[in-house]
Amino acid sequence: MQKRLIIRAYIETDLQEVIKLWKSCGLVVPWNNPEEDIARKLKVDPDLFLIGRASDEIVASVMGGYEGHRGWINYLAVAPTHQRNGYGAEMMVEVEKRIRAKGCPKINLQVRSNNVDVISFYASIGYRVDDVVSLGKRLIED
Repeated sequence: MQKRLIIRAYIETDLQEVIKLWKSCGLVVPWNNPEEDIARKLKVDPDLFLIGRASDEIVASVMGGYEGHRGWINYLAVAPTHQRNGYGAEMMVEVEKRIRAKGCPKINLQVRSNNVDVISFYASIGYRVDDVVSLGKRLIED
């Protein structure tokens, strides 16, 4: 039986549990310090950094953002032991609702091209591949 997911905004006492979740999902990479990413996020739209709890543990997270033109999604994670039960979609519905309430007309996100399962997940909830090239430039080394 699926445990009920309770979604709420991130609070500082969630730090270690969220980082543990991200590590279990393979989202922590050497060039992104998760503590720094969280600290930066808490300075901008902290209400769009959501966690999902089932029973007594954090099993999902998502970082949303809106800079006045486009919304963005980062760090959508569902614990491997809780995947494929709708939690990712629930997290996305909630963060999309909150981003839309800020007046955002479109959300963008990036997925590594070899992550076909995640690409399929996003396609299943209405996301489509945009004909663009994603570019990046690191300004601060973590």
